[in-house]
Amino acid sequence: MPERLSPLRAIGLVLALAAFVCLILLGNWQVRRLHWKQDLLATVSARLQAPPVPLAEIEALAAEGGNIEYRPVTVSGRFEHDGERHFFATFEGQSGYYVYTPLRLADGRAVFVNRGFVPFDMKAVETRGQGQVEGTVTITGLARARLSEKPSFLVPENDVPQNIFYWKDLDSMTASAGLDAQKVLPFFIDADDAPNPGGLPAGGVTRISFPNNHLQYAITWYGLAAVLAIGVAVLVFKGRRRDD
Repeated sequence: MPERLSPLRAIGLVLALAAFVCLILLGNWQVRRLHWKQDLLATVSARLQAPPVPLAEIEALAAEGGNIEYRPVTVSGRFEHDGERHFFATFEGQSGYYVYTPLRLADGRAVFVNRGFVPFDMKAVETRGQGQVEGTVTITGLARARLSEKPSFLVPENDVPQNIFYWKDLDSMTASAGLDAQKVLPFFIDADDAPNPGGLPAGGVTRISFPNNHLQYAITWYGLAAVLAIGVAVLVFKGRRRDD
């Protein structure tokens, strides 16, 4: 007649089995995330290598609900420097701001262009007058989607009166710049690294970095599951030997 497990051993085995299943599920989830991240990296890489398209193509894609992130685009217009908004950022070890300036299009609409980085002590436009280019300009850069809400409760609230933005609230940027919301395109453009007069703002600041540690995490979870299984097997074997 087979020996019955003690209640304590039975509970221990059930808990160990539950932990084993959880570890396997976590490993499977990380494998799925790995495939998703690999697809994302391939998609972004393909977009970055594509030639820039006219603004109208990005507009059409955005209107259809398509993903416009990191798609190269070219656009022409006149900068309205008195409406530039300042996004707090760090770039190459320096603290400062990304300068978002409305670009007025020929049809009267506008799009906010991230012209690039200026150091903290050069936030005031009079400190970098050369970079306040006038007349019609053509910008090549990357389309960037707007945010629907603050990305995290850890992100500070935007200081609109001081023109310091900690997250890209397009509605607030539009209103504080005195623009008609109906005539502002619902996305941003990050300018490329083409130099501006005087060197500022320094363009080409788009950060394209997607950490991909999912394989490492999957191996960790599966490894813990294996260690748990081996440990339980050893304990069960030793327990039976003692009982014998």
